[in-house]
Amino acid sequence: MVSVEDLYKHCDNLDKAKDKITEHEDQYLAILKAVNGGSSEKKLASQLIARFFKSFPNVAEQAINALLDLCEDDDVEIRKHAIRALPSLCKDNKDYVSRIADVLTQLFQTDDPQEMHLVQTSLLSVFKLDLKDALSGLFSQIMTGEDVIRDGAIKFLHKKILTLPEDLFSKDIEDLILSESKKVLQDVTGDEFVVFMKVLSNLKICGTVQGRQQLVDIIADQLDLDQTFSPQDTDSVDRLIQCGKQALPLFSKNVHSRKFVEYIIDQVLPLLHGIVSENENEDTQLEILKLFADMSTFIGEMDNLPDRLDKVYTRLLEYMPLPPADENGESDTSDQPKLQFSYVECLMYAFHQIGRRHQEFLIHEDNAERLKDFRLRLQYFARGSTAYCKQLKTALEGKTGEALKTDENKIKVAALKITTNINALIRDLFHNPPSYKSILTLSWKPLVRPSTVAAPIAQKRTSSTESGAGGKRSFREERAIYAPPSGKFSDKAGSFPAGAGGRGRGGFRGRGRGRGFNRGVRF
Repeated sequence: MVSVEDLYKHCDNLDKAKDKITEHEDQYLAILKAVNGGSSEKKLASQLIARFFKSFPNVAEQAINALLDLCEDDDVEIRKHAIRALPSLCKDNKDYVSRIADVLTQLFQTDDPQEMHLVQTSLLSVFKLDLKDALSGLFSQIMTGEDVIRDGAIKFLHKKILTLPEDLFSKDIEDLILSESKKVLQDVTGDEFVVFMKVLSNLKICGTVQGRQQLVDIIADQLDLDQTFSPQDTDSVDRLIQCGKQALPLFSKNVHSRKFVEYIIDQVLPLLHGIVSENENEDTQLEILKLFADMSTFIGEMDNLPDRLDKVYTRLLEYMPLPPADENGESDTSDQPKLQFSYVECLMYAFHQIGRRHQEFLIHEDNAERLKDFRLRLQYFARGSTAYCKQLKTALEGKTGEALKTDENKIKVAALKITTNINALIRDLFHNPPSYKSILTLSWKPLVRPSTVAAPIAQKRTSSTESGAGGKRSFREERAIYAPPSGKFSDKAGSFPAGAGGRGRGGFRGRGRGRGFNRGVRF
């Protein structure tokens, strides 16, 4: 066995040999044998193997295998010494970068926090030597590694890669990350999908119109738009919501949401009532309608526009009741239907956005009865909405600062934003002929100044009192309360659902093939 004293002797001899070091291969081989020794010998051997590695290319494979043996040692301290040594093997010969990156990635299976930190630090050192080859090693384990290794590699990609110096990320490197990610995304869990979208969204190439379009196409592939939507299948529902959330920030006047909107209109809206929330504190149907409304702003040119607009209109009517009447046909105030303001805001906004592209829908000569019926519904709903809006404004009058942050007042503020938006939309649609001029901020979104709101079709902007304000997915700090638009309708107010402000969702389930069925939270 080689002792610590022997190792120091071999080290001293190799240092003195200088230019003739290659003639002392036998002493380097003796150092390699020390990996079978005691704890002290193993720790010292790991350092010396790396120190003289470049001088003995003929036994490079033996040297690498010796360090790998130490990386598998039962003693965590010995493993740490070997892990620190691995990046040194690549400093003078970058041909080893991919392999060492692959090896270090496999070490993500450790349960020791300090060892994990050391693995990440060593891997970052390798990445700085040759980012392209190191990425190849990392992605190799993401594609083929065990679950725990795959998870660690994906987390590393998400949290650590983008901390590297910016000058390392050439276009070729970003193209590599994008192309390798596409391969991985063919079979991922929901959580993995979200992480990869965050990584890709941070790439410079994905900040361009072409890059954002690529990301939208990737998300559309994950959603599988050709697949029939099943409202009872929680996988389908969760996939729709998560894909929608990932795609939403990417849409603009140059990157359109048409495919997603068409899918929701054709596949989801007709089956909306069949969707059941798994959590009693969530309203999954409303969450989907919010995504639908948000996406409708940037649809571009839609196929079969009249038929699809009719589907939206039909669903909207279900939430806009006719005035109740008694046996004599007179208005009956004893049985008032519940007005679902949150649902109506979403569907009416989407109808308003899509309808401006086909304004003949309501005014065509063959649709006189439809317009008459719609006006009755608009008028009845406006009475409840305007009256409720006034009640809310009265209840919130004089309240500022901390007073607006109570749960009760947050709900009232959200309700006021919703009814304000609905009133503005009703005024447009009740106009003769119906108008599509109002530019609104949906109640759950941050307020956008009118000058920065991108209208899909050039229209004259309305006054700021017709725009709502709100917080994105959760209630923000208090915002200025907008006075509701004055209307000619006022009577009774409908009820307001407590959950109108909206809630976020967690991960979603399996993609329905391959890895998705075998990995915890599935895509």
